[in-house]
Amino acid sequence: MPPETLEFEEPVGVLMKEIEALSMLPRTDARQSEIDSLKRRIESIRSELYQHLTPWQRVLVARHPSRPGLEDYIQRLFPGFIEIHGDRRFADDHAIMTGFAEYRGQHVLLVGHVKGRDTKEKIFRNFGYARPEGYRKAMRVMKTAEKFRRPIIVFVDTPAAYPGIESEERGVAEAIAVNLRDMMLLETPVIVIVSGEGGSGGALGIAIGDRVLMQEFSIYSVIPPEGCAALVWRDSGKKAEAAEALKLTAPDLLGFHIIDEIIKEPVGGAHTDPDGAARAVDEALQRRKKEALAREREDFQQLTKAFRAPLVDVDIEEGSQISETLEKYFKKIEDGVTEIICPAKHYAVSDAASELMKDTFCDGLKQFGSLTGTQFLNTW
Repeated sequence: MPPETLEFEEPVGVLMKEIEALSMLPRTDARQSEIDSLKRRIESIRSELYQHLTPWQRVLVARHPSRPGLEDYIQRLFPGFIEIHGDRRFADDHAIMTGFAEYRGQHVLLVGHVKGRDTKEKIFRNFGYARPEGYRKAMRVMKTAEKFRRPIIVFVDTPAAYPGIESEERGVAEAIAVNLRDMMLLETPVIVIVSGEGGSGGALGIAIGDRVLMQEFSIYSVIPPEGCAALVWRDSGKKAEAAEALKLTAPDLLGFHIIDEIIKEPVGGAHTDPDGAARAVDEALQRRKKEALAREREDFQQLTKAFRAPLVDVDIEEGSQISETLEKYFKKIEDGVTEIICPAKHYAVSDAASELMKDTFCDGLKQFGSLTGTQFLNTW
C-alpha cells in the first residue's frame, strides 16, 4: 500500500489513484507499460516539488505517519538488537527505546524516540512524547555503553517532551538538564541523527553528540510552528510564517553550524523508499563513525567549546602551560570582555572585579604549579 500523500502533493495523489484503478484490472503488457509511465511521472513531479519545499512543507514531511523511525532502521541496519528497559527509579518509558545491537560487526548502543504506527501503538508509545523516566533510562544505558566503550547512535524523532502534570511532578526539566550535562562528559563516541521531528528539549535531552546529522527533510526547533504562532501572533493559523521564522530546516541549521551534515533522502522523502533512506543513513554512519572512533580524551574539550562558543572564543590549548592560558583570559578582561568561560565555571566580570579575578587566578597558579591546560581542566 503506497504511503498517503501530503496536502501539497495533490498532482501525485491524482496519478496514484489512476495507478490503483489500473492495478485492479486484468494485467496486460500494455496496461503494465501505462502503470510504469505513470510511476515515472510521479517521480518526476515529486522531484520537482521536493526541490522547492517551503519550511512548513518540510514540517509536514518530517511528521509523515509512514516516515521510517528507529525500529525501521534497526530492522535494516542493526542486527541482534536487545532492548534495555527501565530507569531503575520509577518505570520504563515506551516513548524512548534503548538497546545494544551490532553495526557492521561492531557492538553499539542505540537510543531513540519511537512514535508508533497504528492507534494502539501510538498510545503505547505516547506519540513519541518522552517522560522523565525515558531520559533517565537513556542516560543509565549510555553510562553502561561508556563503561564498555561502546559507540552510541541516537535517533531523534519527537514533537517534544511530555508536558503532563505527572511528568512535571517527576522532574522532566531536571532529567533533561542532567542529560545535557552528562552527555557532554561521556567518554565514548556519540553520533546523533535527527530522523524526523527534533522538538525542543524533548529532542535535545538525548541529542548531545560528537557529530549531529539531520536527514534532508527532518526539522529541529526550539518550539513547534503552531506553538510559536500562537505565542507570537496569537493565531496558530500563522504556522507557515512561524516555520519560516524559526529556521528549523536542515539547510538552515547546517548554515548556522548547529549540525555537521545533511543526509540525503530518496525522491519524495524517506517515507516513499525506506530502504533507500536506510542506505543513505548507513553511508553517513560509516563515514562519521570512523571520525568519532578516532577521537581521544582531549576531544572532550572541543565538544565543550562547541557548545560554549557563543560565550567565549578562548579555549585551553592542549599542552600549553596554565600560565599561558590564564594570560589569554587576562587579556580578554583587559580588552573589555564582560563574560569569560573558565574550566567548568562561568564568571561575569566587571571592571571593578578584574583585579580581584587576576589575584584569584594568580593564587590558583601557586596551587596548580606547572599543570598543562588539560590537567588543569580535569583538576578544576
